[in-house]
Amino acid sequence: MKIVIGAAAGNIGSRIAKKVGSENHSVILLGNKLNALKNLKIHNSSSYEVDMSNAEQVVAHTKGADAFFWLVPPVLGVSSLKEWYDRIIAAGVAAIKENKISRVVAISSLGAGASDNLGTVTYVGNLEKAFKEVASNVVFLRPGYFMENFLLQKNDILENGYFSFPYAADHDIPFVSADDIGDLAAEYLMDAHWAGQWTRNVMGPSNITLKKAAEIFSKELQQEIVYKQITYDDIKNQFAQFGANDTVQKELIDLYNALGDPNGAYATPRTLEAHTPTSLVDFIRNKFI
Repeated sequence: MKIVIGAAAGNIGSRIAKKVGSENHSVILLGNKLNALKNLKIHNSSSYEVDMSNAEQVVAHTKGADAFFWLVPPVLGVSSLKEWYDRIIAAGVAAIKENKISRVVAISSLGAGASDNLGTVTYVGNLEKAFKEVASNVVFLRPGYFMENFLLQKNDILENGYFSFPYAADHDIPFVSADDIGDLAAEYLMDAHWAGQWTRNVMGPSNITLKKAAEIFSKELQQEIVYKQITYDDIKNQFAQFGANDTVQKELIDLYNALGDPNGAYATPRTLEAHTPTSLVDFIRNKFI
C-alpha cells in the first residue's frame, strides 16, 4: 500500500511514519525540511520537501496514493491563521480530488465546527466540511489537549518548578499523547477495510485538572511543581515576542477561550472509543525522566 504522510517530521506525523514503515508499506514523507524527513530513517520511504499550502506540489507528490494523512502544521508568522488553514485545506482537497485517494485520515479537534469564534477549532471544522465533499472514505480524529504542550515548558518545570496556562486550575482537560494519536492514525491508514465518513474523539485515558497535573508532576519528578494561571494578556505578549501579528494573536486567544470554557469543547462526553492508553504519568516518565 502506498501511504502519503503530510507534516511527517512532526510529533504525530513521525509517529505514523515509524508505524507504517515498520509494516513494509511504501511511505511518502512530505514536509518543509528535507533533512528532518530523511533523519527519520523510515524503511521503504521517499522524502520530499514541499510547501503544504501549495496545491500543485501536494497533488504532484500524492499521485498513486492509496491512503493520505493530512493536518495543518502550527505556525505563527502568517498574516492570519484562517488564511493559512484555508490554503492547507485547499491543497489537501486538490490532492484527494485529483488523485482519487481511496482513504484519508485528518487531524481535527474536539469541538470542531461548534461555533464561528473558536479560533483554529472553527477552522478544522472547515477542514472537515471540505474533505467530506471530496473524500468518500475519511476519518477525522478529534484530539483533546496535547500532553506535548508541557514539553514547551520543560525548562520551567525542571528548573523553576512550575508550568503555566491561561486555564482555571480546576478546569477538566482531556490530555492526550501525540504518540497515541499517531498510532491510531496509522491503524486507519493501513486498514483497507473501513469505509464511510467518520469522526472519532481522542481523549486520553481520563480528564484531569491542572491542579492534579501539578501533583502528578511533583510525585513523578520528586520535586514540588506548581501550576500558575496566567492572563490572556500574558499569552498575547508571548505570541507577540514570537512574531505573531495582532490578527494571529486574536485567533489564538479565541482558541484559548474556547478550550478554557467549562461548557465548551472539553465538556465533550467520553465514550469507550475516545480512550487512548498513555497517561500523564506515562508521558512524564517517557519524556521528562
